[in-house]
This record gives sequence, structure tokens and C-alpha cells, in this order.
Amino acid sequence: MLIGAALAGFLAVTWLVGWRQGLLWCIGVGYGVALSAAAFGFTTGWRVWITQRDPKGLWAQFVGIAVAMLISVPLLATHPELEGADGPLSISLLVGAFVFGAAMQVADGCGSGTLYKAGLGHPVSLAVLPAFVFGSFFGAAQLPAWLALGALPPVNLVQVLGAKWTLVLQLGALALLAALLWRFSAMRAYRLRRAATGAAVAAADPSERDSAVPLQGPPQSRWQGKAVWIAAIALGLLAAANLVVAGQPWGIVYGLGLWGAKIVQALGFDLSHNAFWGLPVQQAQLHASVLADNTSVTDIGLLLGALIAASWKGNACPRVKLPWRAWVASVLAGWVLGYSSRLAFGCNVGAYFSGIATGSLHGWIWFACAFLGSVLGVRLRGRLGIAG
Repeated sequence: MLIGAALAGFLAVTWLVGWRQGLLWCIGVGYGVALSAAAFGFTTGWRVWITQRDPKGLWAQFVGIAVAMLISVPLLATHPELEGADGPLSISLLVGAFVFGAAMQVADGCGSGTLYKAGLGHPVSLAVLPAFVFGSFFGAAQLPAWLALGALPPVNLVQVLGAKWTLVLQLGALALLAALLWRFSAMRAYRLRRAATGAAVAAADPSERDSAVPLQGPPQSRWQGKAVWIAAIALGLLAAANLVVAGQPWGIVYGLGLWGAKIVQALGFDLSHNAFWGLPVQQAQLHASVLADNTSVTDIGLLLGALIAASWKGNACPRVKLPWRAWVASVLAGWVLGYSSRLAFGCNVGAYFSGIATGSLHGWIWFACAFLGSVLGVRLRGRLGIAG
């Protein structure tokens, strides 16, 4: 039935808007299936590294980015009509990325994580998503004021270095980060096993103590099997297809902000004088069908794709128990997610994944600032009584 709904959605979108939007619908459904089927979480991948030094989630993210990059960078170098996920190097980027990194740990989801978990019926994400939508709307509305605090033009490495050296530099950086993650993971595992062996030897017969040798190697990963790697490759290929079909990279938050703006406009508020939503291009989007927006189509498709995968796996609509303060904090964090993602020119998808994959320098800056924010966010989760 759900697969039939996805097919019907493709036919409806194609009939109403055109073939390009119909293809983007299919790409969006693919995003949702890949994310949900493998529980591919940007937020969780960062958190398990911070708390357990499990690198597999981050490694999978690097693989997805690398796949998208290997296809996208040459295309951007040879087809000037395609756009990279470029963002200005601004104060708002630094602030927004750091705050987003903290908030996504409290809300247990970034842009894509909130969408796919809402799609599969997770109660927390269903509560977070509306707050994210309106936070994104307000963030966009106030973005010009934030940019006035200071901003430099976007820097795209493809334009500065060319395709070859952009690939060499960025793939090398990802490989170096992956190696460092392995090293720190193995060191932690060594210390833990040495401590455990030492405790066992202390309680054993003295004559057996010399035979005890601590073992080395990384800890057992949260992600088992090939699913996370298949999902990473699929996301990279889908992101490259997104660039070809839409002429722009995979994004999440603009579509959510547009939904909020359309709701506000439907309630009778005039947005024509707003510094962002009053721009001619934004006014055109506000008066057009939501299906005409590239990001909105893939976002809606992602919701359905996540439900399809969750229904197939039998984990749709999970039950959760959280203290009331955790529910309140999650919803507030959702609003902050939407607001800060607009200041930072994207979330883990639009800025981190697509930014780096298309050679935008702001993607690397976003990654660094958001990761620092996540360290704070993980601590806040503990204070709020949110497990995991």
C-alpha cells in the first residue's frame, strides 16, 4: 500500500508540476528509505563517538560525502549552470552551527534525522518537526540582520583550486579524519581492556598474573552489518542525482522554512516587506505550489520513504517514555534547530554533507563548529534525563 502511495505521489507530482519534480520526489523517497532502513543518523553518529569513541557512524558519513563528492565536483567544474551548497563565511555561520550542534543532540535529530523519524512515527520527532518548521521560518526572516554583523563571500574550492585538487584535498582530509578516529578509538579500547584485565589479574592466582595480556582493537560498534555502508553509498548517489536533476545540492531546511512561511501567510500575515521573505524570488515561492520547490518535494518524499522502510522493518511508531522536562526541551530544541540552521546556511545535510561534497569551505567550518556544539549538547541530554 505504501509503495503504491509512493508511486501515486510520483504520478501526481509529475502531472501537476513536471518530470523534474517527479524525479525529485523519487529521490526524496530514496533518502527516506536509506536513512530509516539503516538508522543512519548524523546526530547519533556524532554522539556515539563523543560518548563511546565508536567511529563507525562518522566513517559512514564520510563515505557518503566522498561518493557524492566524486560525482558532484567534476560536474560542478564542467557545468556552470549547477550550483554548489555555498554559504558566506559569517558570524551567523559560527554561531548558528555551534547552537545547531547542541540543539540537535537535545532533540535527538538534525534536519534529516527529524524528518525521517517523524516519517516513521517517532513521537518526539513528530513534536519537534512543527517547532523546527517555524524556527526555520523565523531564522530566515531575521537572517539579513545577522549577516549585517559581518560576513565574507562564499568560497568554493572547485572555483579556487579546480576539480582535481579539490578532490585530492578533501578526500585526503576525510581519510585523515577517519584514521584519527580509528586511532583514538583503538587507544580507548586498549585502556578499557587493560583496566579490565588488570582487575581480573588482581583477583586471580599470583602465578597466573604474568600470562594476562591486554587486548587491542576498537570497541563493538553500534552499527552491525553492511546496512550502514549501503545507506551511505545510496545517500551519496542520491545526493549526486539531486544535483543533476534540481541543479542544486540536497538540502532540508529551506523547504521547512517555506512551509512555515506559507502557513503564516495563510493566517493573514503580510510577508512582502520582510527583508528575506519579501524578496521577489521568495515571494514567487510563497505564491507557487509547495510542490514547485525542489527542497519541499524531496522533504515530503523523505517522510514517506522513511515510513515505507519502517513498515517493512516493523519499527514504525515506536513508544517512548521521557520525563516532561525532556519533552519541553526537545520541542524548544526543535525551534532552535530551525532558527540556527538558517543562520548557518544549512543543517547536517545542506551545510555539512552537501557543503563538503560540493567543495564549499563553509561546510568544513560548519562541521567543526557544530561538532563542538554537540559536545555541549550531549552533556545537556544527561542533565535533562534523556537516555541514549
